[in-house]
Amino acid sequence: MIDSVWRGKKIVLGVTGGIAAYKAAEIASRLTKSGGEVHVIMTRAAENFIAPLTFREISKQAVHTGMWNPVAEYNVEHIALANLADLVLVAPATANVIAKLAHGLADDMLTTVILATKAPVVIAPAMNTDMYQNPLTQRNLKLLQEVGFRIIEPATGALACGASGIGRLPEPREVVARAAEFLPRPKPLAGKKIIVTAGGTVAGIDPVRFIGNRSSGKMGYAAAEAAAWRGAEVTLVSAPTNLEKPLGVKFIGIETAEEMREAVLAEYAEAAAVIMAAAVADYRVKEPSGQKVKKTADDWQLELTRGPDILFELGQKKRPGQILVGFAAETENLLVYAKEKLRRKNLDFIVANDVTKPGAGFNTDTNLACIIEADGGAREYPLMDKAALAGIILDKIERRL
Repeated sequence: MIDSVWRGKKIVLGVTGGIAAYKAAEIASRLTKSGGEVHVIMTRAAENFIAPLTFREISKQAVHTGMWNPVAEYNVEHIALANLADLVLVAPATANVIAKLAHGLADDMLTTVILATKAPVVIAPAMNTDMYQNPLTQRNLKLLQEVGFRIIEPATGALACGASGIGRLPEPREVVARAAEFLPRPKPLAGKKIIVTAGGTVAGIDPVRFIGNRSSGKMGYAAAEAAAWRGAEVTLVSAPTNLEKPLGVKFIGIETAEEMREAVLAEYAEAAAVIMAAAVADYRVKEPSGQKVKKTADDWQLELTRGPDILFELGQKKRPGQILVGFAAETENLLVYAKEKLRRKNLDFIVANDVTKPGAGFNTDTNLACIIEADGGAREYPLMDKAALAGIILDKIERRL
């Protein structure tokens, strides 16, 4: 997933003195678990809300709390931190610290590092609604934006003061994802629209029951996030899943194959590529009941009829230069069935996997795939997480586009 972009990155995390400082612990944890090297700077006020020891244990790095603390080796500490950073993230950022930064004040370790760094600086304000909406705070935020600071808009909801309104620090997952958008990176798919489908569609039997499949949606969600990270304008058409909606994509939630078809076709004309990772129901109940069917007989016969073949229809409508990617989840004759699907549905390439193999089935974080191309090329890949496989798929789309 997008969290992998933090691997190897050095992040300076500034924690200031607001009640939302407790969320900074999870932010540090997410960054560290994603492979980032996190260096925490706490203001003196922040220490009233959370202990430096918490961040030291999470980050496995020394926590910086003042300008004049003894150091183990000689260096100009604030300059060293400013130079090592790939990104500086201040979360939460109080009105006081925002005001100091907007006017170039550097009277503690955090403000001094930010004044000295050339890395992107991301500010996540968190405060009382009236403080946030105060014209002075808004002017200060505007000043910071004008000189290149990035601002993560606060969330709306219940505040520690008992009021409700804008000013909450967004949840740590969102802060980390939003901050990732500001890491320096190429955007090879900028200006390209990509549709991704995910999850398993369902076919209703009655208002209570349905026919479904075992798809978790993880592969499609990984592909959507990977495409968005590369700068694409992503539309994710998703059947029901237990996954959090990816940030930075247009999300269309559907349930049935018919609804998925309608949503995809509405976006298809402008799409540069489509990744059909969803497990679309092949059959639906011919005459679903409008009322719950009561349990009366020992046997219950359902008459099924074919549902829409979305991938086939897309292949028939595909224009020159448009990329269409399909998936084949099989239990036998993997290459034979996948190659036939590739040909019949006019795909550019197909991602095939034998779902009977360990780590390659539904509801896993990994996949064991063979990618077969329309020109006859085929390559088997070792077991890898779905985020890595999504990267390979996007690499192939990039080359074709």
